[in-house]
Amino acid sequence: MGAMEDGRNEKPGTVVRRAGLREGVSRPVVTPIQPSVVYASPTIGTLHAQYEGRAQGYTYAREGHPNAELLARKIDALEGGEGGLILGSGMAAVTAAIMGPLSAGDHILGGNQLYGRSLRLMHQDLPRFGIATSVADPTDVAAMRAALRPETKMILVEVVSNPTIRVADMEGIAALAREAGVLLAVDNTFTTPIGYRPFDHGADIVIHSVTKLLAGHSDVTLGYVAARDPEVGRAIYDFAVTVGFTPAPQECWLAERGLYTFPLRFKQAQDNAAALADWLAAHPKVAQVLYPGRADHPDRARAQALLGDATGNMVSFALKDPTEAAADRMVQAAPELPFAPTLGDVGTTLSHPASSSHRGLTAQGRADLGITDGFFRVSVGIEPIDLLFADFEAGLAAV
Repeated sequence: MGAMEDGRNEKPGTVVRRAGLREGVSRPVVTPIQPSVVYASPTIGTLHAQYEGRAQGYTYAREGHPNAELLARKIDALEGGEGGLILGSGMAAVTAAIMGPLSAGDHILGGNQLYGRSLRLMHQDLPRFGIATSVADPTDVAAMRAALRPETKMILVEVVSNPTIRVADMEGIAALAREAGVLLAVDNTFTTPIGYRPFDHGADIVIHSVTKLLAGHSDVTLGYVAARDPEVGRAIYDFAVTVGFTPAPQECWLAERGLYTFPLRFKQAQDNAAALADWLAAHPKVAQVLYPGRADHPDRARAQALLGDATGNMVSFALKDPTEAAADRMVQAAPELPFAPTLGDVGTTLSHPASSSHRGLTAQGRADLGITDGFFRVSVGIEPIDLLFADFEAGLAAV
């Protein structure tokens, strides 16, 4: 990793260098985009050497290309990993992380508050391929332990859950995975390497939706996955290449560009999130606010231990009126707050889980997670905080 880790005394997970490709005695400051789908080798022997790992090079873009490689190495440096892989989306990374190492007859245990599409994969898709699944509360290690089976091969969790902002007992889960001899896969999208570096705490696999905070501008759809064990990493790579989870060079280039401002964006968005959470908590039309930096968060002590002061940019809140009609009035009255099922953009976005990410769950399933029809998730951006206060006041006035 060399120069990309040369952060002197900077906090791990915050340093992204502009190291790139050299051309003669000078080099471009901006990484070139290399759109070539195929790469020519001078001899058959050279091609053998590339496929056997004895020579560095590229063959076919589905199997890797320079822009994806450079982006992966930069995220590796942030996460303290090696050999990470860039894929076409965050869900491609989740799927490859599971389908690469696991086989029919295996069992995977997931947190019960995973991202909605991850839950759909667990409940509806993996069983069709013979992989058994179950979920348990990641804030309760005893519940996770009780859900283990003899055939369990992997535990999949998020450090901070989407959208209920609960904080998993990562120390307990990591100890449980070691004890049971199973792989621990961590989706670190919400937390980012600034807040938490899973490899430093015993994780075997780290996953990101690069689409979100790392790229940061809602113009990229990419994922990242890395494994501690090279054999596990190879299984993930082989599956991803076979099914064609290929990232586009242009998107990798955009994500690399976004990565350079990631630490700055994270800090400003986090400062805004803390201020907005306090403002919402004092509002008479808000019933509950969930933010790990607040003293009233149910997992506050754990958040302090795991995240320190990096409590992130995600805030969730529930209206006192728990109906969809009330929620829709708020959305319509605040047009400057993009109503969009995404997160991590430079601008603040508002999401309604009951109608988007968690619409596939039953009403009771959502209620069990604390998601009412008046529940919102906010991805806080870097705008002036007074603008956000005004936008939310306009929306809440309509409720």
